[in-house]
Amino acid sequence: MTATRAAARRPGHRARPGRAALVSGDLSALRGPTRGTVELPLRLFWSAPDRRFSLDDPDERKLLYQTVLREASRPEDLISYLDGDTLTRLWPGLYLPKGVRQAWEDRHPVLRRVPAA
Repeated sequence: MTATRAAARRPGHRARPGRAALVSGDLSALRGPTRGTVELPLRLFWSAPDRRFSLDDPDERKLLYQTVLREASRPEDLISYLDGDTLTRLWPGLYLPKGVRQAWEDRHPVLRRVPAA
């Protein structure tokens, strides 16, 4: 699956004013790292000088997923930094804009059915 087909903008759902939520077309296409340290590019995380997140730390992993889901502007952002199984496990506890949550749940109804941890 190409990166362009892997994600689509959901025009009715907003990540923030002026930006439609970007949603993966297939959760299994999300094969980002699940361990170690990830450094996000400045265009995704600009609010702190250190843009590194330890995926081995539950709080940092959660913050990374929230950030990428909210700020992704390219399909590659989703594919490179998110893992589908990890996203599904974290989903109930993620703090997301309503438009992002709705867009992802509309495209992937399985996320609505994930029990809270």
